[in-house]
Amino acid sequence: MSSSTETSRRARPAVEGIACYVYGIVPEDVDVSPDAVGVGDPPGRVRLIRHGRIGALVSDVAVDRPLGRAEDLVGHEALLNGTAAEVPVLPLRFGAVLTSPEAVVGELLEPHHDEFAAALKEVEGHVQYVIRATYAERWVLNEILAENAEIRRLRDQVRGRPEDATRNERIRIGELITQAIAVKREADTQTVLDCFAPCTVAAVVRDPAHERDAANVAFMVRSDQEDDFEMVLGELRREWADRIDVRVLGPMAVYDFVTSG
Repeated sequence: MSSSTETSRRARPAVEGIACYVYGIVPEDVDVSPDAVGVGDPPGRVRLIRHGRIGALVSDVAVDRPLGRAEDLVGHEALLNGTAAEVPVLPLRFGAVLTSPEAVVGELLEPHHDEFAAALKEVEGHVQYVIRATYAERWVLNEILAENAEIRRLRDQVRGRPEDATRNERIRIGELITQAIAVKREADTQTVLDCFAPCTVAAVVRDPAHERDAANVAFMVRSDQEDDFEMVLGELRREWADRIDVRVLGPMAVYDFVTSG
């Protein structure tokens, strides 16, 4: 994707059996690369439907083709993340399909024109990163055992005894471990928020994706602060070296900070 002063193009006529898959909203002066592709098998060629100061990135998709394959999601995200690296984009949820180019204008671009245009100005020059931190299993269990006398007592009660005879105790151990991890997750998530606050614009705490998640946080980052973000990331990884694995996803489109689609 790149910026262009090309005048707006009319949406091309609807084709029977073909709908418009919509990826996201961008400024109208974006010029779509001729080799840009998205979802589908084969992947659909991406084009821009313009209206006023905004445009929708779309590609053709057969109306009788179900969406939801892993390849479709990968194509959706790859197109949006590649776009976000060059121009502001408001990503739509995966699977957004409208019946025709006219519907893209009449149902999406026209009624929400001013809202989308304002949102594009807000996200311009920003990208999203996601911090996923996961507890090392042995470390977190050992720490919980050291901190919780009731779990130690129950562990001693079930040791060497049949599972059927200790079912209630084992269930209780699992409940206590889950509760203890939740307490640790809350504290460690706050640590992540505090660490990155000076070099980020906004944050969204995501739901845990795994029972051993220590933190799952999306950040909006200004492009000129990405180096600072990377520096803080390195410091956090050193601090949590053996107890928590810290991974980062991004840069990507600002999925968690827009409500379009």
